[in-house]
Amino acid sequence: MSSSDRRSFLLLTAGALAACGFQPAYAPGGPAEKLQGAIRVNDPGDKNGFDLVERLEERIGRPDAPRYALSYSIATNPVGIGVTTTNAINRYNLVGSIDWAVTDTASGARVTGGTARSFTSYSATGSTVALISAEQDAAYRLMRILADQIVAQLIATSGRWLR
Repeated sequence: MSSSDRRSFLLLTAGALAACGFQPAYAPGGPAEKLQGAIRVNDPGDKNGFDLVERLEERIGRPDAPRYALSYSIATNPVGIGVTTTNAINRYNLVGSIDWAVTDTASGARVTGGTARSFTSYSATGSTVALISAEQDAAYRLMRILADQIVAQLIATSGRWLR
């Protein structure tokens, strides 16, 4: 593709996005502009909760003057998926879900919420220490994936409830 073709493509793309009402979420006046620092995530009760809250705060910021509270409930389940001929499991999927809700701190009304679901995998071969390390790493990755899904939903719905 030549440079003039690329410029034409970019101009057409920009025009199409502007015509359809596209607006960057965090741009000035964008629907998620006020999301940063507006939500206080409930305190974690375990390692998974800590990893989740850490990632959520990375993405939406620590609250300065929170107007909303995000509550959550985490469920994880290791599922054996790789079985040898001797019935030994050598690979697991760590399946997880988080039910979450955002409430307005002033009124106590729920403004949005949902369920995030995903999985990660890890190997069960090697030493006991290697297995524990792999399982912990999979849980960490899973919490980051689920936190990113929650943030995507917050951004997508913020135009309806964020004041």
